[in-house]
Amino acid sequence: MFQQDVEFRDLRLAIVDEQHRFGVRQRLELGRKGAAADVLVMTATPIPRSLSLAQYGDMDVSVLDEKPPGRKPITTALVPTSRLDEITERLRRAITEGRQAYWVCPLVEESESVDMTAAEERFKRLRAALGEGHVGLVHGQMPPADKDAAMAKFQNGETSVLVATTVIEVGVNVPNATIMVIERAESFGLAQLHQLRGRVGRGDQASTCLLLYQAPLSEAGEKRLRIMRETEDGFRIAETDLEMRGAGDLIGTAQSGLPRFRIADLERQAGLMATAQSDARNLLSQDPELTSDRGKAARFLLWFMEQDQAIRLISVG
Repeated sequence: MFQQDVEFRDLRLAIVDEQHRFGVRQRLELGRKGAAADVLVMTATPIPRSLSLAQYGDMDVSVLDEKPPGRKPITTALVPTSRLDEITERLRRAITEGRQAYWVCPLVEESESVDMTAAEERFKRLRAALGEGHVGLVHGQMPPADKDAAMAKFQNGETSVLVATTVIEVGVNVPNATIMVIERAESFGLAQLHQLRGRVGRGDQASTCLLLYQAPLSEAGEKRLRIMRETEDGFRIAETDLEMRGAGDLIGTAQSGLPRFRIADLERQAGLMATAQSDARNLLSQDPELTSDRGKAARFLLWFMEQDQAIRLISVG
């Protein structure tokens, strides 16, 4: 859809679901395929850049803050990896009761450079503990046919526990799955954690999300996990993400981090920035088409600093 050789006859509306999985330029290229195309972006957790644009009033926002009828809140708990055996025993009881669970790992294979349990290793251990026919495995490096077969078995209830990487982050709907275990949760970003938690609680049963962490937690890791335990509100989670990671380039393509300016220092020139913002608004109110001498000078500066095109990036969130 994003490739240059894909052309539309008359594109008027481009909808980008799961916005955080796409880059700013990808969304821009899609919007450019229509002369007057509107762009609608959808996400359970706004990326810091989009949340900041919404706060500045440069994006219109619609909020769907109610769960579908019958769905219950998800209980989220923080559990140290030292209690792994307790989690395994809880899964065994859940299987006996006819329930299903996800177990998400940050890696596919074991790594010598990273101290984390991988999906393939966790699959072997859980299969030994819970029984061979009860545990399935899905990750992005599997052949598509094998991945589809494993997903189908889980969706049909043939397997009770699905060990996976973040490939299950979106587009997976198994109402009978009521337990989500995220191993080494401190290594995931807030948007990912929120999306993964959203794989459970999709039926009418009470659901649980267990965030397994390796102690001791860093200050940032503890803050991320704490907000996940406190709320299911994607905007509150996104606000914490914005506070921790920065808004990114509002007229660039970075979706997080501090904004980059060519001739400015936000810390030392905060007063100058406020003056510039006020002056720009005054110029636009008096000369919205930028046809006066000063307006033409502003146009030239935008072109000279290559921001005439960058400003278009605002329109795609």
